[in-house]
Order: sequence, then C-alpha cells, then structure tokens
Amino acid sequence: MNIQQLEYLIAVDKFRHFGKAAQACFITQPTLSAMIQKFEDELDVKVFDRTTHPIRTTDVGAEIILQAKKIIDAVNELRNKADLLNNVLGGKLTLGIIPTVATYILPVEIFAFLSENPKVEMNVKEMTTESILKALKSGELDAGIISTPYDGASEFYQDFLFNEELMLYSSENNVSGDKYVIPQDVDVEKVWLLEEGNCLRTQFENICQLKENVLKPKNLDFRASNINTLVQMVDRVGGISIVPELAKTQLSEPQLQKIQRFRKPFPYREISIIYYKPTYKQKMIDELIRAIQNSVHKKLGYHTAPDDYISIKPQ
Repeated sequence: MNIQQLEYLIAVDKFRHFGKAAQACFITQPTLSAMIQKFEDELDVKVFDRTTHPIRTTDVGAEIILQAKKIIDAVNELRNKADLLNNVLGGKLTLGIIPTVATYILPVEIFAFLSENPKVEMNVKEMTTESILKALKSGELDAGIISTPYDGASEFYQDFLFNEELMLYSSENNVSGDKYVIPQDVDVEKVWLLEEGNCLRTQFENICQLKENVLKPKNLDFRASNINTLVQMVDRVGGISIVPELAKTQLSEPQLQKIQRFRKPFPYREISIIYYKPTYKQKMIDELIRAIQNSVHKKLGYHTAPDDYISIKPQ
C-alpha cells in the first residue's frame, strides 16, 4: 500500500469512471486499474463495484475512501510543515473564482504569485458563487474568491481583498455634458446583461430597474458569461452595460472614453476570499491574500474616501 494508491482511490470515487480518474492522475487506465486491484487484494476488500455504470463505491469502499482522504490530508500537512520549517511556501491549492474577477486577477496577480512561489501548485477554476460554495463544502475547493457580503457564505471564514467601483460603459454620448450619471438617467431598454446567476448582473439590477434590451433582434435570446463580451456588444451594436473598475486595465484608450461614473455615492462591490476552515494550507491562503491586495490596491489607487461609496450586495 502507498500514497499513490490512496490518491487513485479518491480519484475513481470522485469521477466514478476509471478512464477519467486516470486522466486526472496523469497515468494510463491499465496502470490505475492494476494499482487499485492490488490495493483491494492486499486488504481483501472490494472498494468499487465495476459492474455498474457509472462505477459505484461499495459501502466498505466508502469507509476506505473516507480514511484515505484523512491520510492524504495528514501527509499534505506534514509536507507543508516541512516547507514552513525550511521557510519555503509550497503545496497544492485549489481555488474557485467568479468569472467577473478571474478575468482581471488571473493573468496578473495569480500568475505573479505563482512565479514568486514555484513550489505552490494551484488549480484555478472559474465558477459561479453558488458552485464555489458547494465545492467548498464538499472539499473540492480550498478557497473561493467571490463578491461579498453573500448570504450563503456566512458559515465560511472570510478575508477582504479589495473594493472596486461599478461603472457605466456606454456607446452613447453624454449630451448633458455632466461628468457623472445617475441611475434614473440610464436608458434601461438598451442594457446588455450577464447571464442569470451572475452576481454582477444582480448588482446592476439593484442599481437600475431593467427592461428588455430593444437593440437585440427579436429572435435572439442573449446572455453573456463574461464582461469582455458585453464590451464588444456595446462597441459593435451600441447600448449600455456595467463594468467593474478593474476592467479599465484591459480597455483601449478609445474604450476608456466610453466609461462614465455614477454620481456619488459611487456604487462598488466588495471582493473577498472565503474558505471553510483554517487548514495546513492557511499560509498559502494568507500569502495569496497579501499578494492580491498589494497589487490590486496599487491598480485602483485605493479608495481613500469610503463615505463617497455605497456597497451593492450581490444578492
């Protein structure tokens, strides 16, 4: 029996498929099957019922898998403590990020963090807030980056990352000449929105009363999944959308001219990292928090007048 066999057991239990488990473990299916068969023979137990599709974990197997996860956690904790004693940040970290944040911090902040900490192995997934919460509870994620406060996240530990202003991106000239707009001035019949379930969509709905977009063809049902798509729709078709402040870092000079701020108090969203409980991975999470905060706060020239801003809840 060895650690690799335990990892293979956990993978098959997760995917309920030998081929997919083998792919996730970066080995061939025959090798994985042989290693699991050897494990079962050694302990004289049947962990998986191979006659069902998908493969079923037996009752005895479920107990074995539970113990295997505890052993893997203990081994990882031992490795992490060794790294800490050697003053080296290392280990595996699985992170879920909502798409409207991942677009802006993944190519810069996350990449920089990994470059500075080569012994950290990070698995990053773009997920909705609800999916992040479910994955945290099931143990599939170590941490998640979401917009807060969020009602369903109250049971998790939470660390603040940054605030960013919500701004209007419009193809229309500001005929009033006013530098700022108020929600009542927004033509809500020309708004491009993200898909249902996206917290930034909910935040826009909380700012403005929205109606059906009259610019889109009657036979088109369109909901974008990322902000860049909305920007392209405004550029090519016209209309209005909302963008978070970090989006400005990826806009061209002509596109920046289409940005308008709402009148005070400026609407903003709060971004935080949440995790189920402090673990042996806490050091990695703490260092990641510090890296994101330092970088993003410089980009945003951090807000020094909080009274001028009003938080828009994602729910």
